[in-house]
Amino acid sequence: MEKLAAGRRWAALLALALGGFGLGLTEFVAMGLLPDMARDLLPTAYAHSSAGAVAKAGWMITSYALGVVVGAPTIAALTARVPRRRLVVGLLGLFVLGTVASALAPTFGLVLAGRFVAALAHGAYFGAAGLLAAAMLGPGNAGRGFSIVLGGLTAANVFGVPLITGLGQAAGWRVAYLAVAGVFALTLIAVLLVVPEVAAAPNGSPRDELAAFRLPQVWLAALVAAVGFGGFFAVNSYIAPVTTHVTGLRESAVPWALAVMGLGMTVGNALGGIAADRNLKRSVLLGFGGIIASAVLFGLTARHPAGLFAGAFLVGAASLFAGPALQARLIAVAPGAQLMGAAVNQSASNIANSVGAALGGAAIAAGWGYLASAWIGVALAVIGLALAVQSFRLDTRATTNADRPEAALV
Repeated sequence: MEKLAAGRRWAALLALALGGFGLGLTEFVAMGLLPDMARDLLPTAYAHSSAGAVAKAGWMITSYALGVVVGAPTIAALTARVPRRRLVVGLLGLFVLGTVASALAPTFGLVLAGRFVAALAHGAYFGAAGLLAAAMLGPGNAGRGFSIVLGGLTAANVFGVPLITGLGQAAGWRVAYLAVAGVFALTLIAVLLVVPEVAAAPNGSPRDELAAFRLPQVWLAALVAAVGFGGFFAVNSYIAPVTTHVTGLRESAVPWALAVMGLGMTVGNALGGIAADRNLKRSVLLGFGGIIASAVLFGLTARHPAGLFAGAFLVGAASLFAGPALQARLIAVAPGAQLMGAAVNQSASNIANSVGAALGGAAIAAGWGYLASAWIGVALAVIGLALAVQSFRLDTRATTNADRPEAALV
C-alpha cells in the first residue's frame, strides 16, 4: 500500500466510517418508521388492525437481518481475490441500488426484496472496510481499524437515526430511505477520492475463505458473538417500553434513552478498539463481564430515571467495548481467511439481534414484565462469557500440545 500523509489517512478513515454511519441508518431507521411503512404499504391490513399491520411490517427488519446472515459469508468467499478498495466501492454501489429500490418499490413484497438485497453487502462491508482501515493504521492495529468503521454505526445511533426518523415521519418513509441512499452515494464518492488501494490477501481464493468453516475455533468464536452479544440486544430491543411502562416517563423520553445508549456504545467502541490491540483475550472477558454487570444494574434500577439512563449508557458501553475484540478474535482464528472471519462476525451479530429480541420478547409475553428482558440479557452474556473462556482455554491447550517434544514428531 502507498505511504499516506496523516491528513490523507484520516480522511480515508473518516470516509470508511461514513459507510458505517450509513449502515447504522439503514439498519435501525426502520424500527422508528414501521407504523408509517405499514400505513403506506399495507393500507387494508392497517385499517383493520394497526398493531397487526405494524407486526407484519416488522418483516422489514427480519428481511434485512437475513440478508446480512446470507450475504456476509457468501460475498467474502466470492471476492477473496478482489482488492479491498474495489470491493468496498462495489459494496457501496449495492447499498445505493438496494436502498433506492426499497424507497421506490410500489409493493410490500418488493420493498422486502429491496431490503434483503441491500443487506447482502452489510457484513462484507464491515469486513473489507475494517481490513482497509487496519492496513492504513499499520500492523497491530486491527482492533482500532474495526472500531473506527464501527464508530460510524454507533454515531448513527446517537444522532443520525433520530434525525432520519424525524425526516421520515414528516416527509414520508420513502424520503427517509432516499436520504440514506444519499449517504451511501456520498461515501462511495469519498472512498474513490481518498481511500488507497489495498491488495487482497496473497494467494486468496474462495476455497481458502470457505476453509475457515472447517476450523472448530471459528464456529466457537462465532457462537460466542451470536449468544453473548444477544445479551445487549435483549436489553436494547425493549428499552422503549421499559422507559414508558416501567420507569413511567413520557414517550418523548424514549429518543433520549436511545441516544444515551448510543453515546455509551460510541465511548465503549472507542476504548474497546484500543484495548483489543493491547490484549485481545482480556478485552473479550472484560467486555462480557461488563455486559453482565450493567444488565444486572439495569434490571435492578431501571424503575427510576437515573437507573434507566445510567444502565442504558453502561450496557451500550460494555457491549461495544467487546465489539472490536470479538471482530479481531474471529480474524485471528481464521488465518488465511481474514475477510471471511470479519464478515462472519456480522452474521453472528445479526443472529444475536434475533436471539436477544426473541428471547426477551418471549419472557415479556410470558407475563414476567418488561424488565425480564434485562435478565434474559444477563443469562445470554453469562453463556457468552463461558463460551469465550472455553475458546481461549482451547487456544492454551493447543499451544501447550504444540510445545511438547512428542507433538513435534507427529
